[in-house]
Amino acid sequence: MNLTQKWDVIIIGAGAAGLMCAATVGYQGLAVLVIDHAPKAAAKIRISGGGKCNFTNLDVTAKNFICQNPHFVKSALSRYPSSAFIEMVERHGLHYEQRELGKLFCKQGASDLIQILRAECTWAQVTFSLKTEVNKVQAVAGGFQVDTSVGALSCSKLVIATGALSFPKLKASGFGYAIAEQFGLKVLPTRPGLVPLNFEGKWHERIAELSGLSLDVAVSVGGKCFHEAMLFTHQGLSGPSILQASNYWREGEPIQINLLPNSNVLDDLKQLRKQASSLNRWLGQFWPKRFMQFWLTLYPAPEDIANASDETLEAYARQLTEWSLYPSETAGYDKAEVTLGGVDTDEVSSKTLEAKKQHGLYFIGEVLDVTGQLGGYNFQWAWASGVACGTAIASSG
Repeated sequence: MNLTQKWDVIIIGAGAAGLMCAATVGYQGLAVLVIDHAPKAAAKIRISGGGKCNFTNLDVTAKNFICQNPHFVKSALSRYPSSAFIEMVERHGLHYEQRELGKLFCKQGASDLIQILRAECTWAQVTFSLKTEVNKVQAVAGGFQVDTSVGALSCSKLVIATGALSFPKLKASGFGYAIAEQFGLKVLPTRPGLVPLNFEGKWHERIAELSGLSLDVAVSVGGKCFHEAMLFTHQGLSGPSILQASNYWREGEPIQINLLPNSNVLDDLKQLRKQASSLNRWLGQFWPKRFMQFWLTLYPAPEDIANASDETLEAYARQLTEWSLYPSETAGYDKAEVTLGGVDTDEVSSKTLEAKKQHGLYFIGEVLDVTGQLGGYNFQWAWASGVACGTAIASSG
């Protein structure tokens, strides 16, 4: 394999966005090289979704993404919707299943999806150089020189698909940000996203005692509300509703939890008063015994509900539906599924993903300041941005 030739395109990063871009460009007859420091491509796909990879969602809109410029994602998503990716994997015979809220998962395992992406790259005659470290990138006449552990490589177009800081065990790094800054692009501050929330002190102890319990709740923070499962852990809170909320939570702020999101709690309490029924028995319909004991120890129910005032019932209803807790911190990049922030999208064309300040340099996927909510949206952004970039490169010759 001769890597020293001048490539039409070098893509740094063999993740979801990089593979999608590589196949898109390769099919147009351009010489494409994908470089990654990992021994295998698509490491993050392999472990995501508990090994089943939530690869897209049936309903994807710009509202499912966090980005300083909320319109930035619209162009790529509209040109490569989730239906296009579903059509591709169905063509390959991928067995997948639909779960709640339109989430699509591989039925047998994420390796099936990786095989499809690798097959597409093989058919597109994409070359890979894995276990390859990139030491330096510089603009030269006619393109770029990439100095690597396998030698100096050159290309006309360079695509940065390096991902971000989540999953440091997979050697995630800020390499893409450094490249952006080298070429004068602004990088916005980063923080962990889709991540559990931890607690300190007495609340850490209380929550740890409930470790393993799951409740159906609605969690509100930053003007957003997420109605999904919440999981108690040894360190704090996790589960889909908390991961979603973590994207909007800031240190020092509370999260608000509605513990009975499927009930009109105040009306139900008034009905219990009218019937002189047991509040404890009513709560027992919704909660595991361990959580009920925990709750009633901290927040005892009105003793004589038959004679409780409206004010008493209203206060208890608020306690049940607006339970405020103050996390101390997130669980960090080790436990984060994504990274918020990144390369400022104002520095990049929304149509081509090319850097406005450096001709021939492109940024795709998670390295950009684009973060999807939980549910397959981050992978759909990877597919869509990869295709948009690849199409632009191919059409530019």
